[in-house]
Amino acid sequence: MKKSDFYYDLPEELIAQTPVEPRNSSRLMAIDRKSGDISHRRFYDLADYLKKGDCLILNDTRVLPARIFGVKDDTGAVVEFVLLAQKENMVWECLAGPGRRAKPGTCFSFGEGILRGEVLDVIDGGNRLVKFECDGVFFDVLDRVGQMPLPPYIHEKLSDKERYQTVYSKELGSAAAPTAGLHFTPQMLDELKANGVNIGYVTLHVGLGTFRPVKEDDVTKHKMHTEHYFMPAETARLINETKKNGGRVICVGTTGCRTVESVFSFLARENDPDVAYIEKDGKSSMLLPENRDFSGDTDIFIYPGYEFKCMDGLITNFHLPESTLIMLVSAFLGYDNTMNAYKTAVDERYRFFSFGDAMIII
Repeated sequence: MKKSDFYYDLPEELIAQTPVEPRNSSRLMAIDRKSGDISHRRFYDLADYLKKGDCLILNDTRVLPARIFGVKDDTGAVVEFVLLAQKENMVWECLAGPGRRAKPGTCFSFGEGILRGEVLDVIDGGNRLVKFECDGVFFDVLDRVGQMPLPPYIHEKLSDKERYQTVYSKELGSAAAPTAGLHFTPQMLDELKANGVNIGYVTLHVGLGTFRPVKEDDVTKHKMHTEHYFMPAETARLINETKKNGGRVICVGTTGCRTVESVFSFLARENDPDVAYIEKDGKSSMLLPENRDFSGDTDIFIYPGYEFKCMDGLITNFHLPESTLIMLVSAFLGYDNTMNAYKTAVDERYRFFSFGDAMIII
């Protein structure tokens, strides 16, 4: 299986630069997982594809305004930093550019001095360890000086930071948004609940590794970046209840998918004694232990040939050619159906990537 197998030709003008208003007015491509049949709708029609007893899994991570511009103390040179991961209380792993201006020992001022930072070290991959200091709460100060770390293919400035957050975002820590969730409005979620669709939450803090290209020609040799996830016991119980009652577990976004599949894969691999199984419609389904939370770091890589252990449906955006995300979609929908769906999306002038349109595979 080669990286080039997942290439498709995308006109640049189809890369969405700004979000649509209202959120749920984006287009929705509905795809039958078995037949590959396609229909064209709007995201506000989502309820037509969900049933009472189904369960949506939402990633409630919240994006840090992690892009900050520092002025170097001795020269006044400007360096862009992107906060990636908190290592200690005020020490963060960061991208820095241009890196030659951010050597260990150099100090920077951000937001006219309300935030300061010192580069401590250069680590693997050229990232920097930076120790920050400020008066007051760090995250409050960061909200004042920081910008959203929009993907490199978005060139328009975002006027409202909240448009790069889901309406249910809560747990601060992501370097990028779980973009499939950007289409939901509070009213839509309320209506789905009223129709008997259950909502479960997980947290996976999205790293910028999401946007790193696959460099290996042989897909199986690609090494995924690591991201932290959390699934509360409440969500585990909801997934079990859904499985027992014959409902479907539908993940919103590849991050939701990677979280639930990571939990199920880990338990299956470890032969956890608290795991149970049920038979439903001739299919064996794993039930999670219900009295504990699940958390850890995952580098799960899902590509064609992967056997899904939990997910029955997927809501997602349209992803970059040759990316791990289109490979995940291909694993679930099937390679031929996936590439046909993307060709159709291009032909029908769908909007692509973070602020683009969505698909539901069910």
